[in-house]
Amino acid sequence: MSTYDKYQTPLSSRYASKEMSELFSLRNRYSTWRKLWLNLAIAEKELGITAISQDAIDQMKSHIDISDEEIEAATKQEAIVRHDVMSHVHVFGETCPAAAGIIHLGATSCFVTDNADLIFLRDGFDILIPKLVNVIDRLSDFAIKYKDMPVLGWTHFQPAQLTTVGKRATLWIQELLWDLRNIVRARNDLGLRGVKGTTGTQGSFLALFHGQHDKVEALDDRVVELLGFDYAYPVTGQTYSRKIDVDVLAPLASLGVSAHKFATDIRLLANLKEIEEPFESTQIGSSAMAYKRNPMRSERVCSLSRHLQSLFQDATSTASIQWFERTLDDSAIRRVSLPSAFLTADIVLSTLLNIVSGLVVYPKVIERRISAELPFMATENIIMAMVEKGGDRQECHEKIRVLSHQAAAVVKQQGGDNDLIDRVKKDAYFEPVHAHLETLLNPSTFVGRAPQQTEKFVKVTVAKALSGLEHHINKKEESKLAV
Repeated sequence: MSTYDKYQTPLSSRYASKEMSELFSLRNRYSTWRKLWLNLAIAEKELGITAISQDAIDQMKSHIDISDEEIEAATKQEAIVRHDVMSHVHVFGETCPAAAGIIHLGATSCFVTDNADLIFLRDGFDILIPKLVNVIDRLSDFAIKYKDMPVLGWTHFQPAQLTTVGKRATLWIQELLWDLRNIVRARNDLGLRGVKGTTGTQGSFLALFHGQHDKVEALDDRVVELLGFDYAYPVTGQTYSRKIDVDVLAPLASLGVSAHKFATDIRLLANLKEIEEPFESTQIGSSAMAYKRNPMRSERVCSLSRHLQSLFQDATSTASIQWFERTLDDSAIRRVSLPSAFLTADIVLSTLLNIVSGLVVYPKVIERRISAELPFMATENIIMAMVEKGGDRQECHEKIRVLSHQAAAVVKQQGGDNDLIDRVKKDAYFEPVHAHLETLLNPSTFVGRAPQQTEKFVKVTVAKALSGLEHHINKKEESKLAV
């Protein structure tokens, strides 16, 4: 049967990076199981289990990377024994005959399945963190570049006071910084299940070492050390607590929230023609409407971010219904949700990096929109300037209110331009401030401390958050977007 005759998840076949797809591949999973069996044997031999020969260790080391033929053999064996771990114990033993009798010695299936999953979660975070760092870095460069450019603010998607293009970007960055904090924390909190036995009591290993508790503890510590972790969870049932999966998927779901918000803003800005995502010279926006420049990257981010957020519920539901030391209804869903979460987060970050590396700003459109709304916003400045020239505040307020309503009628009822300032210029009452109108309407005077906030945020807050992660920054790197 051709691969084209089978369903393939687009997460791996279409979108995800090579490194993330390989991390959750069958080959890496089964090779990691072998690495776990090897390190268990090494530790057991070091602690005095004489049944484990050096020849056994050497053979296992030589066959850590599982071959296609071995995967196929294990698949056939699993069809017979209906147990994935034992089918691989059988095949690994055939490949390493000197080790056949000691592979998986004292262990339960979760020694390989759960410890392997924890390794994948750690390594998955290590793939995501550099990508998130680069997204933040690129957006920070964008914020600094446009920190002084006034732009119309929006509340309720209605015109509001001015901000700057750069200041708006800091709102996106701040949420991503929280995601970075949460992801790094979740990554660093991960431990191993370690060597705990069938129900977590280490009873099998206590028997293996003839009641020597210190050797059982040393075995646990040594396996953790060999696998490059700082610690093992002190107590477990047959599995590591599935609440760990909650802690892992929570920051990824939260990343999905931030990504969706950012991409939605870009989609709205594209409609306003103020800012657009990159659009390649040969890219087709629509099969029928040749002029279209659809924000397909941002739409992809929104689409997959919703999926990423939904996967968190798999973790919470699964963790909440585990019975006592374990129940197997966690197995199938975790095979789906854990890889899906990391593959999806990987795609979201790769697409975000592509977007923020090529955002296009249209200053003239931004200026035109400001000019259409600024006269209304400037009325308070005009009133205050008139009062300084000796005018009556209440009288001035009433006159400019009338002129504002007249100008609004031109815009809304006639489809014309905002002519409020022309009306002010033609009204003799406002003659004392006619010479000052250009200054009173300077957009840069309406943005408050937005430029200063932006610069301080990037130079202080972002710099502090990325401290120790600077080695991940690659100014030349741009995500290669999948079709």
